[in-house]
Amino acid sequence: MSDVRHVLVLPDRDSAEEVAEALAERFGVTEEPQLVRDALAGEDDAEDAQWLVVVEDPAGIHDPAKLDALADEYEGWLEAE
Repeated sequence: MSDVRHVLVLPDRDSAEEVAEALAERFGVTEEPQLVRDALAGEDDAEDAQWLVVVEDPAGIHDPAKLDALADEYEGWLEAE
């Protein structure tokens, strides 16, 4: 199976950190998710940034619908790859 990567888009760093913690608790993600600040195009202000939570899923075991539901709890979404 090819490596799967899930990217959850969150509105701020606090939400991204909470989602990263929830991934371990709810989904048993053992590898620390990568948090990435994603500045919106044309925006220089640090407040106008989204945060990405990148989850490596080499076995393809995480249900995208459940990941999207988790992100939705924090006003985010699962980015379609």
